[in-house]
Amino acid sequence: MADDPANAPGVAPAPGNLALRVLSSVVLAPLVLALTYVGGAAFAVFWTIVAALVLWEWARLTTSAGAAGPALAGWLAAGLGYAGVLLFAPLLLRRDPALGLTAMLFVFAIVWVTDIAAYFAGRAIGGPKLWPAVSPKKTWSGAVGGTLGGVAAGLLVAKLAGLVVAPMLVLVALGLAIVAQGGDLLESAIKRHFGAKDSSRLIPGHGGLMDRLDGFLTAAAAAVMVGLVRGGLEGTARGLLVW
Repeated sequence: MADDPANAPGVAPAPGNLALRVLSSVVLAPLVLALTYVGGAAFAVFWTIVAALVLWEWARLTTSAGAAGPALAGWLAAGLGYAGVLLFAPLLLRRDPALGLTAMLFVFAIVWVTDIAAYFAGRAIGGPKLWPAVSPKKTWSGAVGGTLGGVAAGLLVAKLAGLVVAPMLVLVALGLAIVAQGGDLLESAIKRHFGAKDSSRLIPGHGGLMDRLDGFLTAAAAAVMVGLVRGGLEGTARGLLVW
């Protein structure tokens, strides 16, 4: 599929689209943070709805490209896993009454700041492309800048929460920043496979939920795996944060 001219390297988003993106972020980010703070049933319902919508986007993406038979069944099964991570990873991290909120904020900070820092570092520095066949705008300078920014943001959250910023926690933050960018590239590769620019148009200026949550999904999955190995089901957040 030919690249959309608006997404060509070096081309800034149209002013109207940029305004929509900013407005959507201004509305959605406080909502997500408020529900994360409240936790409980409201938090669980929110992520259940998110997972259901992502599964709908996935099914829409795969079926609209004409996949059929075993191939379609395989893609739909993968979609169940993809959406399932978005449901269970936040619930496992948030369930700890002592550190659940901090764990979620830790992951959010890493993912969001990685994305923002990568965008600005890439535009300011430029240089070699990271993976032009999949995402023609991303650069190595953006990847490095995003990683450094994400790590700093995650460690700041940990520090403000009174946690010890141990060397292993630095490595965890580093790993999550890298994995978050890997999730972005993975979702871009899936969309290119099916010849789609966005997963849907649910969010004005942003595309679909898959487009906004790709980095969070992989980072949250990695965070949960670390937390489960070290803290089990009852101490996933502590296993992630306390070293």
